[in-house]
Order: sequence, then C-alpha cells, then structure tokens
Amino acid sequence: MRVLQLCHKPPVPPVDGGCIAINNITRGLLNAGLSVKVLAVATHKHPARFDDISEEYLQKTSFETVFVNTKVNFWDALISLIKGTSYHVFRFYSKEMAQKLIAVLKNEQFDIIQLESVFVAPYISIIRQYSNAKIVIRLHNVEHLIWERIAQNQDSKAKRFLLEKMNKQLKTFECSLMDKVDGYMAISDVDCRFFHEISPNTPGTVIPFAINVDDYDSEDEYIPSDNPQLFHIGSMNWMPNVEALRWFLDDVFPLILEKFPSLTFKIAGHGIPDEIRRYASDNVIIKGEVESANEFMLDNDIMVVPLLSGSGIRIKIIEGMALGKTIITTSIGAEGLSVENGKNIFIADTPEEFLAVVDKCIKTPDICTIIGENARNYVLLNHNNEIVTRDLIDFYNEIS
Repeated sequence: MRVLQLCHKPPVPPVDGGCIAINNITRGLLNAGLSVKVLAVATHKHPARFDDISEEYLQKTSFETVFVNTKVNFWDALISLIKGTSYHVFRFYSKEMAQKLIAVLKNEQFDIIQLESVFVAPYISIIRQYSNAKIVIRLHNVEHLIWERIAQNQDSKAKRFLLEKMNKQLKTFECSLMDKVDGYMAISDVDCRFFHEISPNTPGTVIPFAINVDDYDSEDEYIPSDNPQLFHIGSMNWMPNVEALRWFLDDVFPLILEKFPSLTFKIAGHGIPDEIRRYASDNVIIKGEVESANEFMLDNDIMVVPLLSGSGIRIKIIEGMALGKTIITTSIGAEGLSVENGKNIFIADTPEEFLAVVDKCIKTPDICTIIGENARNYVLLNHNNEIVTRDLIDFYNEIS
C-alpha cells in the first residue's frame, strides 16, 4: 500500500505536538511495511530545516516541501471575509504547492492520500483530478471550536466580533469537508462524535495521538521531591498555550505563592513571546526552547497545562504521562482523554482548585509517584503507536 501524507507543516524535525503527531504516524506506517511519501507546506512559523533531518528519513519518505507565505495580511483577511471563505484555511493554499502536488500525482500512484488537518483540504479538488486514491483526513482538532473558545475569552468587543465572524466561515468550511473525503480520522472520541453527527454516512474512526514507547523509557526511577516544583512546556506558536499561561500567571500562580512563597514555575517551549517573558522573576523561570523536551520533563516535578481553549488531544500531556509525570490540567486540557481525576491526572478549573491540588502534592509527595505510575500505564494501554498503526491500516483497508 502506498500512502501520500500531505501536511500543513513539516513534521520533522518534530518541534511541536502537531509535528510529533504527524511524524509518529509516518514512523508507524513505515515500520508496518507501507510505502510513505511526505509532502509538506513550509511557512515562516514552521520552515523546512533539512539540515536537521536524517538522511534515512529523507530517503524513506522522499520528503519535499513548498514554502507558502501564511503570515496574516489584513487585506487578504478582509477579502476573505467579504467572499465568505475561511481565511484560517486558505492562507495555506498556493499555486506553487498546487503545481508540486500535481507533479507528484502525475509521477506516482497512491492508494491512500492522507490530509493532515483541514489546512491542506483546499487541495482536495486537485487530488480528485489527478489521482484515484482514497482521500482520508486526519482531524487533529475541531479547529473552529478552538477559535470559538478563543473568541469567547476576548476582552475587546471588536476583536471578539472579528474572530467570531472568521470562525463562522472556518466552521462552514470544516463541516463541508465530510462530503468531500472518503473517510476521516478524529483524534478523540469527542471529536469523532461531532463529525459523525455532521456526516453520519462518511466512514470515520478514532486514531488517537500515539507514542513510540521506546522513546519514553527512563533508566532513572522517579524519586518524589520533598519540595516539588511546577513546570510547563509547549509551543508558544499555538495561541491557546499563550492564553493559558497568561491566565495561570495572572490569576493562579500568585494565589499559590501566597501559601508556598518558595515555589518555582519553569516555562519551556518554542517561540515564547515577550508578553510571557515579562513575568520572569525568582519564582517564574523562563527556559525558552530546550534541547530535549523529555529531559526537561524528567528533570522537573509537576506539569501544569492550564488550557482555557482548544480541541483534540494535548500531546504534551500524553508525553508527560508517558514519562510518569504528575499533571494538573483543566477540564478542557483533559478533553478527549479517558483519564480519571485523582487517579492518573489532576483536573482543576479554578485558581482555588489548582491551589488545592498543589497543596496536596507538596504535603504528600508520594502521591506524585502513584499518579505518575498510573499515568504511564494509561498511555501504554491507550496510546501505543504499534497498536494505533494497526487500527489505522485496518481503516485504510475498510475504505479501499
């Protein structure tokens, strides 16, 4: 079976959760013996970095990229609003990418073409014209739901109005896709139910984010700290992460410091903006981009993921759980995961609830060991890439 993965950003090097999610599917399919070609849009935010990609990957995937300027342009956004098209999506369309895709489809035959997110869906008409392959779309999130929640959290009425208008167009486009593809893969049960209600006759399944278990083995046994500290890691190119940190640093962490004045909160991730860096202090340590996310997580204690908006599955949560970390997140952060509050994760939605969990972890540090062990076992059972890949191939065969 030959698969073309059409991506809205280069999956390698895996600099954020979305890249990791795409790349793990590629690795799973290759390990299962399938032929995979990867064609990706490169952008200013996610450039093609060929010097950081292994020769083995380049050969196995025939990896290619085309640069597309996706920087926000006021006039393009205004024209899109007037035309009623989704500016969120059509920023990723270019004639150059269309021409490259046509050349690939003329030169190679594929059984499956997998669209990685709605952002490459504008190329569906070209695929239909030049290929007989089945088209499946992998829905990493319900994208319009993310922007709906972001809009609701805006203080500015003008900005909220504009985001709501743009989001309405995004929702229309996203929902229309179900009639244009041969199948879809949602990343969670919640998302799958949403798309099934829209298009009950389109084949769909849940293909969750999965990890290669060997990548998350640690030789060092976790020893609970007598003075556990907090940390966060995530790409700051994703607006919900910045929104989450602003809320945590403004409303939650000051309350925690009143009771635990020596507590520190370390922040790591790519592209940390100045609005977050201004919080730096003796208690708030800005690490920025780290060489190894796994090592950073292993070197720290309690992971905080205070999301207020978003959809799909938070990949860094699964990675942290795989490493046996204690994680405190919100109900939105835990959305799409079949986790249990107080068993393999902690869920807190208010500053007072965050304080109560932190208080529990500091006063009874052994609980971090128990939560961490349960978290890792949960991931091994539910997010093992070898098992998930078998389910994915079964779905390919079902729609072929």
